[in-house]
Amino acid sequence: MVAREHVEDPPDLILHNGRIATNNPALPFAAALAVSAGRVAAVGTDAEIMAHRGPQTQVVDLRRRTAIPGLNDSHLHLIRGGLNYNLELRWDGVPSLSLALQMLKEQAQRTPPGQWVRVVGGWSEFQFAERRLPTLAELNAAAPDTPVFILHLYCQALLNRAALRAVGYGKDSPDPPGGMIERDKAGHPTGLLLAKPNAMILYSTLAKGPKLPLEHQMNSTRHFMRELNRLGVTSCIDAGGGFQNYPDDYEVVDELHRRGELTVRIAYNLFTQKPKEERQDFARWMKMTAPGAGSDYYRCNGAGEMLVFSAADFEDFLEPRPDLPATMEAELKEVVTLLTQNKWPFRLHATYDESIARFLDVLEEVHREVPIDTLGWFFDHAETIADRNIERVKRLGGGIAVQHRMAFQGEYFVARYGAEAAERTPPIRRMLELGVPVGAGTDATRVASYNPFAALYWLVSGRTCGGLALYPERNRLRREEALQLYTVGSAGFSGEAASKGRLAVGQLADLAVLSADYFSIPEIEIKALASVLTLVGGKVVYAAEEFRPLDPPALPVMPEWSPVARYGGYGAPLLQRHAGQQRSQPCTAHPLGHFGHRHDDLGGCMCWAF
Repeated sequence: MVAREHVEDPPDLILHNGRIATNNPALPFAAALAVSAGRVAAVGTDAEIMAHRGPQTQVVDLRRRTAIPGLNDSHLHLIRGGLNYNLELRWDGVPSLSLALQMLKEQAQRTPPGQWVRVVGGWSEFQFAERRLPTLAELNAAAPDTPVFILHLYCQALLNRAALRAVGYGKDSPDPPGGMIERDKAGHPTGLLLAKPNAMILYSTLAKGPKLPLEHQMNSTRHFMRELNRLGVTSCIDAGGGFQNYPDDYEVVDELHRRGELTVRIAYNLFTQKPKEERQDFARWMKMTAPGAGSDYYRCNGAGEMLVFSAADFEDFLEPRPDLPATMEAELKEVVTLLTQNKWPFRLHATYDESIARFLDVLEEVHREVPIDTLGWFFDHAETIADRNIERVKRLGGGIAVQHRMAFQGEYFVARYGAEAAERTPPIRRMLELGVPVGAGTDATRVASYNPFAALYWLVSGRTCGGLALYPERNRLRREEALQLYTVGSAGFSGEAASKGRLAVGQLADLAVLSADYFSIPEIEIKALASVLTLVGGKVVYAAEEFRPLDPPALPVMPEWSPVARYGGYGAPLLQRHAGQQRSQPCTAHPLGHFGHRHDDLGGCMCWAF
């Protein structure tokens, strides 16, 4: 049945002969759709849609491939990540430490003097066949002269000797605020930085590294967006970040928006930058912008995920849960009251139930004075939230954005709190049962990977990237449910559910045609999915395989020595080396069935993209 009785003018684009998952309960799957002026004009059978073809209509045969609504990451640090993407060597999806170190050695040789090699998040030692971290000796052997900085989750960073010299850490250096420099018996730094009690030492040290010039930052951001497009991402909500001040650090994305070069839609939240001056930050920004200001491609979404520094319940499951200071309630209330009075939606980083209970005390107190239940606020993460607090969130009209941080830290959580406690981290099924709005995302790039299919695999399988089964069936999602959270659910958190998340008449024509059928492939293969054709507003932003002739012109990588020029993004070197082997026999060295097994020159497993 066609989803529109008639199309007044011939559409700009028709996609047909596909299996199009619409997220529309009235028509869950369709064979074809039409696009006019960047929006879905009609959805239905091949015959119904092709009847509207005009002489100027572009027609694309999907060749029975599955298409889904464009994926929308509810918690992504795209703006910050884009500024640095071309500087970073990605270990996301690399299955062996041997291969990771080989990549590191090659990149150190390519990196000019004065520059660093950076591996910043998106990986866990449990993804490696060796199931361990690199040693400092291995880093120094791989890169004796080039500074190397490796961020491991939110708990530690590893620096080689050249990096220690570059940042100026020596025997007489005091521990920076918020962390500890590990030292040998003689008092010299070893190269290990520990986040005790928080990650400030990691971020402040990373900030000492060279930055790209403005032109290269624009190129870097475009490459990061293209990488996201390759993985079917067409929208995100940017959660701000430390050292990401508005408006200065938004110059690049602002300019790309003016040029019409954004290929991922961004709704951005503003993240306070100054401890004890949080209210002043938001009061100043309220004079500069407002929620909803902007366009369908780039718009302000509100405040957070940091509202006040005293409310940051930093998560490092290698360390005990931190207690928030007694000043938190008064400081948080002052900021939330200001936001609510000015009708600013907000989001708040919240890991532990103990912190969430205190946050809710504040929100309930504000609500009695200025209602917040129609504001569109939500918590991020909420790994250990209890049922009673989910119910409180519901009563206050809030939501919860969940991310697959546990896929990278689940083993650490189990070691500290036990397997039973890990069974509902977070309790997504209970959130849905209670009717709380839920959106899915990654929290990339400094802990988890930006790959949405790794997150979808976690939602469906309940496993970490190292294969540990965290969740019983009662806290796992069906594939259709997980996709809903990553599309419609996330759109609700930017107030855009009326325009994105479904492939229905009037919605934005954002979609991804997949490399395999998400709904039927073996569960383990979900995280190997990618897009072969991605559209944003009906415009092709990425195309591969049989659709490659539709791909936009190639974009050079700046600088030319960038790791992106050599390796690309998630699992890229593995995909290149395994061309034509994606569906070979599973690797017997890996119990979860990696594909395309072979070994590199150092004897490390090079299984494809797992």
